[in-house]
Formats: sequence, C-alpha cells, structure tokens
Amino acid sequence: MPEVFKSPSEGPACIKIRENKGEKTMENYIGKIRELVLEGEDEEIVEMIDEAVEAGVSPKEIVSDALIEGMNQVGPLMASGELYVPEVLLCAETMQLGLKHLKPQLQAGDVTTLGKIVIGTVEGDLHDIGKDLVAMMLESSGFEVVNIGIDQAAENFLEAGKDADIIAISALLTTTMPAMRETVKMLKESKAGARVIVGGAPVSDEFAKEIGADGYAEDAGAAVVFCKELLSA
Repeated sequence: MPEVFKSPSEGPACIKIRENKGEKTMENYIGKIRELVLEGEDEEIVEMIDEAVEAGVSPKEIVSDALIEGMNQVGPLMASGELYVPEVLLCAETMQLGLKHLKPQLQAGDVTTLGKIVIGTVEGDLHDIGKDLVAMMLESSGFEVVNIGIDQAAENFLEAGKDADIIAISALLTTTMPAMRETVKMLKESKAGARVIVGGAPVSDEFAKEIGADGYAEDAGAAVVFCKELLSA
C-alpha cells in the first residue's frame, strides 16, 4: 500500500502519494497549481509547486500543463469581462513567480518558447501600463519577450527586432499615432522579416490595415491569441 497523507490546511481533496504516484494524483496537483494562477494566489504557488515536485510531478509538466496553461485561460476570461486588469496582473505575477521558482530544476529544452516578440511604446508616448500588461501576458504564455520601454524611436524598434518573430507597437495618445505610422512604415521598408502588430486606446483594426501593420490586438488577451495565430500560420 502506498503511503497516503493529507495536509490539514489543504483539506480532503489534496492527497499526496509517496509510492505508485498515479496519473490522477498528478492531475490533481496540476489542476491546483493552474487554479492558483487563475486566482492570483502568489503566496501559495511556491508551496504547492514544491509539494507537487515532491509527489513526483516533473517541473516540465508543471510549467507546460499548469503555469502556462493557467495563463492561457486568463485571456478568454479577460475578454469576457470575468477578469479585470488588476486581476490579470496578479495572475501573470503568480505565474512568473512559479516559473522563477522552478527554473533551477528545469533542464535545457524543458521549456521551449513560442517565438520572440519585441514590444515598446512609440516615440513621444510615455504610457506603459497597457504595454507592460501585454508583455507580461505574452511572456507568461510562453513567448520570449523583449520590452524596450516607452518613447521609442522607429530605429529602436528596428534594431531590437532584428531577430524577432513579431514586433508589437503601442500608442495611447492620438497625437502619437503618426509616430506609429512612421514606425510601421520603416519596419516594412526595411524588410526585417518580423510581423508587426499594433495596439492601444486610439488604435483600431482599420487603422492597423491603413498603416500596413500585420494586425491589431484590442487587449492583452487578444494579443496572446493573435500572436499565436500569426506564428502558426
């Protein structure tokens, strides 16, 4: 018989098995960690990850099936209005805390990135909250993200995006939309090879098409979905 025991704080649903660790038990841990990501429970995520590893769940499975999969569910919840920006930030921070805790235990190749994305705000625009949220969501969903910051000239996007798969450009002010237009124009004329997507409060799908961008994302959740679609096409 395997040794089965319960933690008083976890209740009857969380059972750890020292021997013959079955798939159902591992799925329970994966599900619980995923739930903690969705709830933004950063104070509990590390402890639960340690318990899962001790019970025999591999760090690779925790990353792909719990942490990243949890964040994959955040986008649709944000789009439907069930999660708001502060809650989404907590989810992303919780996921990143879990990933940081697991990194020393991961082997080379355990975590593969979906692609490299360079993101920044156009020249003359000093707003970063929306852009940073998109960056966190993309990174938490499995992309390698290079956040070049605010008030970035077109040349900076071009330089940073030399080996990128996607360049994401943000603008929050109508007065900086011309800078977005010029940035997209320079990137396209350079034939750098990266897809270019745009977003921000004054930006629309129509404007994205008008300036020659490859697409538009309305919010962080949509950005994740669209970037995945772009790179799988």
